Amino acid sequence: MHVNHDPAAAATPTIDFSSFLAVDIRVGTIVDAKPFPEARKPAFRLWIDFGPVIGVRKSSAQITENHPLDTLVGQQVAAVVNFPPRQIGPVISEVLTLGFPDADGKVVLVQPSKPVPNGGRLF
Repeated sequence: MHVNHDPAAAATPTIDFSSFLAVDIRVGTIVDAKPFPEARKPAFRLWIDFGPVIGVRKSSAQITENHPLDTLVGQQVAAVVNFPPRQIGPVISEVLTLGFPDADGKVVLVQPSKPVPNGGRLF
């Protein structure tokens, strides 16, 4: 992905509210997590349950530095659920799991501060 992760970078151009609403960001619970050794950069394969309407979706996430594999199942995360599926090596990633860069540029997952129902939309 071509995004500037520098915290000192200028904000991107202003968008209107309808553009924000077009991005469907939902919360889900990780129900399975596996290594993804075929990925070019260290990553895990995640299966995330977004509730009865969206269901379980797959994601490839480069979160290996801050999130040990054995701690992921049961955690809630935020993800964009309305991007088209993307081929990541031999895997189709169906959602974009969201995170912020830490001081070293490594991903820290976006997570609610307390449990919320799966499928809830960010507002």
